[in-house]
Amino acid sequence: MQLLSIIYIISSVTFILGLKMLSNPATARKGNLIAAGGMSIAIIGTIFLYKDDTGNNLHNYGWIFGGIVIGGIAGTLAAKKVKMTAMPEMVSLFNGTGGACAALISIVEFDHIYKANTPSESTWFSDVVPLGHFLPIAAGAIIGSISFAGSIIAWGKLSGNVKDHSFKGQHIFNIILLLLAITSVAYAYDANMNFANIPFYITVLLALVYGVLFVLPIGGADMPVVISLLNSFTGVAAACGGFLYDNKVMLTGGILVGAAGTLLTILMCKAMNRSLLNVLVGSFGGSVKGEQQKTTGNYKEISINDAAITMSYSHKVIIVPGYGLAVAQAQHACHELEKILEDKGVEVKYAIHPVAGRMPGHMNVLLAEADVSYDKLLEMEQANEEFKSTDVVLILGANDVVNPAAKNDPASPIYGMPILEVEEAKLVIVNKRSMKPGYAGIENQLFFQPKTSMLFGDAKGVLQQLIAEVKTL
Repeated sequence: MQLLSIIYIISSVTFILGLKMLSNPATARKGNLIAAGGMSIAIIGTIFLYKDDTGNNLHNYGWIFGGIVIGGIAGTLAAKKVKMTAMPEMVSLFNGTGGACAALISIVEFDHIYKANTPSESTWFSDVVPLGHFLPIAAGAIIGSISFAGSIIAWGKLSGNVKDHSFKGQHIFNIILLLLAITSVAYAYDANMNFANIPFYITVLLALVYGVLFVLPIGGADMPVVISLLNSFTGVAAACGGFLYDNKVMLTGGILVGAAGTLLTILMCKAMNRSLLNVLVGSFGGSVKGEQQKTTGNYKEISINDAAITMSYSHKVIIVPGYGLAVAQAQHACHELEKILEDKGVEVKYAIHPVAGRMPGHMNVLLAEADVSYDKLLEMEQANEEFKSTDVVLILGANDVVNPAAKNDPASPIYGMPILEVEEAKLVIVNKRSMKPGYAGIENQLFFQPKTSMLFGDAKGVLQQLIAEVKTL
């Protein structure tokens, strides 16, 4: 057991080092491998070195290694085949499975205790299990179930198979549902052993329903926030499992994921101008009172040749990537355009909104895949300062994060959300497939402003044409 404790300490250190290294793209890949190596050591150590209170090792090795092999193959194939556009869906799905595992740990532990003590009318569950042991069981079951159900709905919404849905008074209903789940699990603890399992399983069912209703009304533009929050839920649920089994490495990993997810959620809320309380009760992303301002005027188009000339003879160009860039798999073409412009003496940078794409860091991952230098990525505050001295802003598939309605239309669903103030630049070129609204379903006032020119077409095709034109100048 002493050797196993040392292994757990080593694994915990690798988690911390890996998380630290993930903060820098130059070390992120190595950090990921270090953390994965630490987890592998912890798993192997647990399988072969763990002993229970009676001194027995683990058994059922066939089931254990069968699960590892099947899960490893499935995960590897999914990760290799997934497209960058589907990365948010995969993250939601994997996060959901993590929540399900944490919930199942609590369910199995409860069931083990229940069956180990012969039900009788003279025995109470609270007489058999200390409160300190029952609390992690209850928390893991509730939080893990919410994370699982919510993540599956998020996966469906991101893939376009599940639509937004809400009903009047849903926020109040959600709170009542959560309170009922807590009351039910409290009753299970103070119930007779003869039927304590009934309120416990009712608790799990209520938590699953809450997870569905929690995510179901959330608007598309707010999905990065809910993905981050559900990720933190899974971490907390996993930490509960660490408490249950006194497993240091599971506890450390869960706490790290839960803490990192919570901090990221707060940052996402700030970026979306949402309060954390509203997120917790599922009260964001819905409709607002009043009528949105009508967009008037005409938009104007720009040709590939004119866009190429304008950018080639600029001093500074800032590129704003969005989900449309991911859909077109155009990150490599974008990087090539960047290099060609720099060869002509043009300063090129990228403006990254915290919630651009479908999940936190989506654009950072996308550009890192194309080997774009991390030093060229500007955070929103930095970018807003530099737009004033920028000749051309090239928007590639971004929509809601550059919509001026967030600043000047109180009736807009995104009103108050900090945006990239691209209209401060001398010229704005917007690449889109059409004039259809973005993910939030809101028409963009930017497209009709005098400084803005539309460049229609698939992002990859347009960038390749721009590259060809710039090379001839």
